[in-house]
Amino acid sequence: MFSKILIANRGEIACRIMRTAKRMGIATVAVYSDADAGTPHMQMADEAVHIGPATSAESYLRADKIIAAAKDTGAEAIHPGFGFLSENAAFVEAVEAAGLVFIGPGTHAIRVMGDKIESKALAEKAGVSVVPGTPGAVDDVDEALKAAGKIGFPVMVKASAGGGGKGMRVIETAGDLADGMRAAMSEAQTAFGDSRVFIEKFVTQPRHIEIQLIADQHGNIVYVGERECSIQRRHQKVVEEAPSPFISPETRAAMGQQAVELARAVDYRSAGTVEFIVGADQDFYFLEMNTRLQVEHPVTELVYGLDLVEKMIRVAAGEQLGLTQDDITPNGWAIEARVYAEDPARGFLPSIGQLTRYREPVGEGVRVDAGVAEGGEISMYYDPMIAKLVTHAPSRDEAIDRLHLALDHYEIDGIASNRQFLSAVLENSAFKAGNLTTGFIAAEFDGDFVAEAPADAAATDLVALGTAIAALQIEERNPGSPDRTFIVIDQTGRQYDVEVEAVTNREAMVVVDGRHHALSGRLRRP
Repeated sequence: MFSKILIANRGEIACRIMRTAKRMGIATVAVYSDADAGTPHMQMADEAVHIGPATSAESYLRADKIIAAAKDTGAEAIHPGFGFLSENAAFVEAVEAAGLVFIGPGTHAIRVMGDKIESKALAEKAGVSVVPGTPGAVDDVDEALKAAGKIGFPVMVKASAGGGGKGMRVIETAGDLADGMRAAMSEAQTAFGDSRVFIEKFVTQPRHIEIQLIADQHGNIVYVGERECSIQRRHQKVVEEAPSPFISPETRAAMGQQAVELARAVDYRSAGTVEFIVGADQDFYFLEMNTRLQVEHPVTELVYGLDLVEKMIRVAAGEQLGLTQDDITPNGWAIEARVYAEDPARGFLPSIGQLTRYREPVGEGVRVDAGVAEGGEISMYYDPMIAKLVTHAPSRDEAIDRLHLALDHYEIDGIASNRQFLSAVLENSAFKAGNLTTGFIAAEFDGDFVAEAPADAAATDLVALGTAIAALQIEERNPGSPDRTFIVIDQTGRQYDVEVEAVTNREAMVVVDGRHHALSGRLRRP
């Protein structure tokens, strides 16, 4: 087993990997940029090495600096986390050439699975269900029209390289194809330096469901259930859960077996994920394979009682899985919400600045994977994720309720966040019923999001509470102040006449429009 590893990442995933490494008795090395000096992942590590300016291109994407940091500190292996260099085959080659171990799959799997055209061809050869489409890239509109006519509209034009929704267009009719194809090719060239696109069938009422794999270097491969990842905005996942509320045990087994066969076909080792698009009749088709740890891996860990990071480290050290497929049994339900520093009322634009107040929710079945702290900065240079908030419970309904309550108790001030938007998703009747597709957010929350005003009874309760807090603050600043009557106007413009008859930090009596509200509990922030 390794005695020291370097984590070539930042933020919450770096902290999450360090927690497992520390539990295993492995020392950790962090790398950090100028923008990340003093951040939690740097402070959590046993050692930290500065690798450059704030921009990723000059720091977290500098393979040479990361490898040098590992060599200089005596680290024996490098865990890439996700993003940055995690799926860069050239980086893996450089790590291994330096005499270090890469905690992840081999270069062949990364290269083949990183090319959507090549991966689709290999998947089809391995017996994996694939979406009907062109066998390779197309760059001629007439050729594309001919192919789309055979496949049948609607079709999807997709970039061969990259992901994250870049270089993708849904084409409904033949008349839309030329413009959509040119736009996708231009976007792909800008994002990935590769303008190649291919065409495939667009599955109606699609769900995005993925299978978690873990494989060792001795030929042992198991699948660890599925994750439902259909709740997406602009092709980026927002809420994930395990298991899926939709697929049958038979479909799960079929998807899992195909994922295992695909992994075997590329001699896969480590943790990986095979993504499928699933139609309304549970027909499923291969999308892509992510040759790294997924952002949403915690839901799988909670349901199956595994530490996937630990498994990755042990596999990289040459150990056997110590698991068979029969050992993989689910327990309960887990749901994850990605909490972002973004403003839903302004088109979900990133919200940068200082976290003036940050308090994470705690409680049974609540897990928070974060890499921020109160007083820290949400930087313009990186993804604006604050944390992953995950809950685990015996049933889906209980997991939803637990997550909703945790969101209510999550205190984030100083920047805007999507916390209320996430709560609205959980409250949505279609979500609660499990009627999900990748178009869920576009259909249910068209455009910007502004939280609805509370109903009448809840509104007056909140007015009473807010006025009691304000009155307590006035009393503390000006003891004996006679200011006990207020006019309150809520977000809808409604006016309330409020009188605070008595208030302390532990209780208050407030009259709102003639109705008494007795409040108990701590009013002052801890």
